[in-house]
Amino acid sequence: MSNLLNVENISKSYGKGHVINGVSLGINIGQKIGIVGVNGGGKSTLMRLMSEIEIPDSGRVTHNSGLRVGYLKQVDKHDPDLTIKQVLFGNESVHSWASDASIRDVLNGLFDSHGEEVLDRKIKGLSGGELRRTSLAKLLTTDLDLLLLDEPTNHLDVEGVKWLADHLKRRKNLAIAVVTHDRWFLDEVSEVTWEVVNSQVEEYEGGYSAYVLAKAERMRQAAAEDVRKKQLIRKELAWLRRGAPARTSKSKFRVDAANDLIYTEPEPRNTVELLSFAGARLGKRVFELHDVTLAVGDPAAPKILTEHLNLNIAPGGRYGLVGPNGAGKTSLLRLLAGKIKPVAGSIQTGSTVKLGFLSQHLDELDPKMRVLEAVEDISMRVDLGKGRDLSASQLCERLGFGADTQWTPVGDLSGGERHRLQLTRILMAGPNVLFLDEPTNDFDVETLASLEDLLDGFAGTIMVVSHDRYFLERVCDNMIALMGDGNVRDLPRGIDQYLELRESMNFASGSSKLKVKGDSRSDQKELSKIEKRLQKVDQLISDQNALISGIVDDYQRLTTLEGNLQELLSEKELLEERWLVLDESIRG
Repeated sequence: MSNLLNVENISKSYGKGHVINGVSLGINIGQKIGIVGVNGGGKSTLMRLMSEIEIPDSGRVTHNSGLRVGYLKQVDKHDPDLTIKQVLFGNESVHSWASDASIRDVLNGLFDSHGEEVLDRKIKGLSGGELRRTSLAKLLTTDLDLLLLDEPTNHLDVEGVKWLADHLKRRKNLAIAVVTHDRWFLDEVSEVTWEVVNSQVEEYEGGYSAYVLAKAERMRQAAAEDVRKKQLIRKELAWLRRGAPARTSKSKFRVDAANDLIYTEPEPRNTVELLSFAGARLGKRVFELHDVTLAVGDPAAPKILTEHLNLNIAPGGRYGLVGPNGAGKTSLLRLLAGKIKPVAGSIQTGSTVKLGFLSQHLDELDPKMRVLEAVEDISMRVDLGKGRDLSASQLCERLGFGADTQWTPVGDLSGGERHRLQLTRILMAGPNVLFLDEPTNDFDVETLASLEDLLDGFAGTIMVVSHDRYFLERVCDNMIALMGDGNVRDLPRGIDQYLELRESMNFASGSSKLKVKGDSRSDQKELSKIEKRLQKVDQLISDQNALISGIVDDYQRLTTLEGNLQELLSEKELLEERWLVLDESIRG
């Protein structure tokens, strides 16, 4: 295979020891590489060095002559006054790009459900997901040899992640190096896995599952290894045991060795035992919904998310909620939690339910309080069921707060770290029902494995909203789909069944292809009104983001502004949902 990029003995330090030290590697034409490692371990640094955005302290990075490289950063930056169409195609005529089949494929995959009008929206009013889709579309519609992707699945839903994986696999000559915590995506796309660890890069053949198998074999052969990491690797093996042939098909790892590793492991959790403990903690009832109508928005003209819903959430049940953005997944959790009321029907909640709800809203905490103090403020010890007793410090460590980090002031934490702290405090309260709304944001793969291990022993009911397919399938035994058309479906075959149903819906509605030259529908009164309000909300969002970016040390002010921003984003989501409904109706 022809080599595109060579890294020779490079090192990089930022003043606190080497992040990358003496690393040599290369990327070939069409090679698909997944990059894993702990947060702060050097993954993004490696990407910046390979892209030549940063220069190594020693060693060198060599690009083939004429190499065309694209780099997707974690933070999307474009001129806020440009439209999506201008970012993607500049001032090119519509015909020049709309007639290109490969470009239409990207637009269909990333903007299909929004119609042509989304391409005329300005960057400054876009949500995080829309910005990510714009950045991806820009790279995927450019003729490149090598694509460096840093967390490309952030803000993408399950369908978006599936489309991106399929698209990249079809691009046989495009080389890819991708940093992501989405393990399903890594398995689908990667042929090689690089682990950035201890300032070095370890190489493994195959995707994430093959990496777990090979790493387990290396650890088994090692004379001395950390006991805790061994236990987590064994849990990963136990999970792979459920579907090893599918997950290891691309691996060059020996099949007999994989079988020896996998099939000696028990199931990751004892479901019968957990159900017994959950029954003892919760009794016979958790939540029962009878003929419920769920709606959000203006009470005078509410948006109906689902009608006549009958649902029984059982003691010890583990439920994953999937569906397109705006279908009502978070609203259903809020309904069950009593934060909003049904328009019709009734909800019965078990008398012993003790709910822990991880939402997208961050707790207001004293910024001078240390991480460990914030957790001990809830409790000094917690029993998560089956006698699994942990101290506050032990739980912190399990969720990625090491001994040093536990003494970090809350005000110095990043958004992702505060999200993890919120989860730690919720678990410390000893709930017997857990609602987790996007729990995997900003977690690295090792911390995700540790969280999954914790949840394996949780003797209670769990409901999860997440776009992380691997996490959903790993933690949940039952899948429920809010289809986006008011229907709620049980999914006996899991997420594959959901994707099939959504594809059928798109085909039936005629929205499987983006209409880049469609008829104008802006003359409809309500549609016009919504578009005007969207423009105003977009400006307010832009103003809030500008205020937030200018705050350095006023934690209380920052929390207030983030709350205001969340309300505006929620309003925007509802407006966009209504816009889509009207748009589809007008298209007939």
